[in-house]
Formats: sequence, C-alpha cells, structure tokens
Amino acid sequence: MEKARILIAEDEKPQRELLEGFLKKEGFSVETASHGRQAIEKVDGDFFDIVFLDYKMPELDGLQTLREIRRRLPDLPVVMMTAYGTVETAVASMKGGALDYLTKPIDLDELLLIIRKVLERSALVRENRDLRARLQERYTFQNIIYGSPNMEEVMGLVARVAPSQATVLIRGESGTGKELVANAIHYASARSEKTFIKVSCSAIPETLLESELFGHEKGAFTGAIQKRIGRFEEADGGTLFLDEIGEFAPSTQVKLLRILQEKEFQRLGSNLNLKTDVRVITATHRPLEEAMRKGEFREDLYYRLNVISIHLPPLRERKEDIPLLIDHFLKKYAELNQKKIQDLSKEARALLSRYSYPGNVRELENLIERAVVLCRGEVITTQDLPFHLQEGASEKSWDMPGKMKSLPDSLEEIEKDLIVRALQQHQGVQTRAAQSLGIGERVLRYKMKKYGIRQ
Repeated sequence: MEKARILIAEDEKPQRELLEGFLKKEGFSVETASHGRQAIEKVDGDFFDIVFLDYKMPELDGLQTLREIRRRLPDLPVVMMTAYGTVETAVASMKGGALDYLTKPIDLDELLLIIRKVLERSALVRENRDLRARLQERYTFQNIIYGSPNMEEVMGLVARVAPSQATVLIRGESGTGKELVANAIHYASARSEKTFIKVSCSAIPETLLESELFGHEKGAFTGAIQKRIGRFEEADGGTLFLDEIGEFAPSTQVKLLRILQEKEFQRLGSNLNLKTDVRVITATHRPLEEAMRKGEFREDLYYRLNVISIHLPPLRERKEDIPLLIDHFLKKYAELNQKKIQDLSKEARALLSRYSYPGNVRELENLIERAVVLCRGEVITTQDLPFHLQEGASEKSWDMPGKMKSLPDSLEEIEKDLIVRALQQHQGVQTRAAQSLGIGERVLRYKMKKYGIRQ
C-alpha cells in the first residue's frame, strides 16, 4: 500500500490539502488537481493506482471527468467523492464506471479501507491477466510441437475451426494430445477470456456423471446435502471439454443432446429450465460408429457432436515429429530436474526414432522424463532407456550384413524378441502372452528366465 500512487481531484483547497496531508502521512505518493481538466492532464502524463474525483468541480464535473478517464484508461480504479450522498448520485457514479464512492465529510478510516480494497482488487486483476496471458502462450499453436505433413494438415484445420462456434469432435488414440488441441481451440477463440473446463468422463462413475455435468438440488438423491452447480453452469460463456465422450451412459446422452439442441438443461431434482451458452468440444479414442451399430451411442447425438471432426494421427504415423518432441521434452525435464543434460547419444536417438510408441506422445514424454532422471552424465545413452525399448526396438543381428550368427543363436534371438513383444502387447500379463505365442505359461516363465527377460 505504501507504494501506491494516488490522484485527488478536488476543487475545495482545504479538503484537497487535508486529504493530501493525511495520505502522505500514511506513506502514499499523492498528486492533486483542482478541476477536471487538470485531473485528465495528470492521468495522461503519469501513472496512478487510484483516482479520487469530487462530484462537483468547475469546467468538467466529476461524471464528465470520469467518462474521459474511462475512455483513456478503462482499468484505472476511480472513486467518486460527493457531499450529495443521494441514491441517484451513487447510481450515476457507478453507471459511469466508478469503482466506489465516498460521501463528505470524508471518514478517513473508510478512505483507507477503500484504498486497501481497491489495491487488492487491482493486484488480483493483474495476477489473473498475467495467468491468462501465460495460458494463452502455453496453448498457442506455436507451442504444439509438430513438423510432419500429417500434423500440418491437422493444425491447419484447428486454426480454421477455432474462431467459430462449432462443436468439435477430436479423435485419436490415447496419448496423441487431444486435450492439448482442445485447449488450443479455446484459447484461439472469441471465448478465450472465459472459462475452459475439462471433464474426464471415464474417470467419473456413471451414477455421478449427471450431477457433475448438470448439478443437483439439495435432497435430489441420497447424500445431496446441498445444492451443487454443474459444469455446464460453470462454463457459461466459455468452453466445456468432454474427454472420452464414448463413455456416456444412454440416460446422460439424452440430456447432453438436449443441451446441444436447446441450450438449456435442468439440475437433478429440479423442473426449472436453465439457459447456458457453452461451446462443447469432445474427444474419444473409441470408434463411435461401431458403438452406434451396437446401440451403445445415440445416432442423433453423434451427428450433433461430429459437426467438425479432427483426427490426431498416432506418433508412429508422424515419425518426423519425434526428433522435435525429443528436444522439447529434454529441455523441459532437464530444467525441471535441474540437470545439465545436453543431448542424447546417436544410438539413443536412433532407438527412440525406430520405436512404435503404443502410448504415443505421452509415452515418449514419459521415456524422456525417465531418462533425464536416471542419466548420470550430460548425454543420455541407450543404458538410460527402458529394457523393453532396447530389446523390442533395436536392430537385430540377423538383419545386419557382415554379422551373421549361427542358426541356433539366431533362432534364440528371434524367440526372445517374440516373447518381449508379446509381453508388451498384453501389458505384462503372462497368461495372455503365453496364449498369443501358443505355449504354456510355465514354458513362458522358463524362457523368460533363460533369456533374462524381466517383467
């Protein structure tokens, strides 16, 4: 508070000097003006945290001066001072853009209280503005790492779709970056100043999903001890991202269809229709067409959601992006873990470039984070990468000229490679891996021990 700069515009000299002297004793930096035009000149030529305006002033009265200040500096907090403490005066001041008002004679304790309140509000506004600016920077298209023709085409579509109000369905395997694209669409849209809310439909039990989305009234069901605002209400004016939309139960699908069609809904336990203005972006890794054929997903809802369809290719189909992503994640996690890692070895890069990435970009990110944590030097080597990656993705000796091995040795390498791939495919479940290989589980365990294959 002591560093705040305050402008007092007051035509009565005794009152002006009284306020100036009091505020300076309190540690504030104070400037004064004796009429409206002088106040505007001071605002144009200097920076102030708060302006106090007298309602009655010569040349330009308080309301006229207020309008000029608002036109020049819309965010500058202005407090009106008046001896005419009527309701009409207060209403006119607030409509004109004043943040608050004081009646004369000025209560000095109230004056300090208002200054404190205004400064706290200004600090919060600046903090929110800075945070939103960082979020917008984080989710601009330039910060989505890509360089492949596949992703160039996708991001071109994203750029065209973002400014519209259209509902978007983002498709792609797990880990391809669907949430990141949804964020980018929101922050490149006219709704970027409003709320962006994400709901992971697969993470919420079916019995609670309706309440999560639409809210409920007190007593709507057992355990509903108070009213709850749903996500559609919270996102009013902004964007709601529904991840894994294919997990919606039929009853919830009906309500979602209604809100998309009519822009209204009801909280659980209420008959009152509530309006909401929300842009809906959805995502799924499931083929919704197949779910429709099975009767698990409504056809009319599908067409409502699928106005614009964006398909994110898996990482194995955008190999050109792997080096760019490696460099991005290496820098990110080296800084995060305060490690001076400069690069990856040629062999490690080759290994990562050949891998198929069933977990897509998320898996690559996890691999780089792990390697950064485990690396003891300034260069990540193949020894810092997981065993399954080294075994499953490395070049095989039988494919390399000049390194021919004996038939028994080559067959053993082939057998070992098939076992590793089967375990990867079935997430380490030995029973399923053995079945896919056509051998018994006991035989599988014996061969894992023989070849030193760890779980």
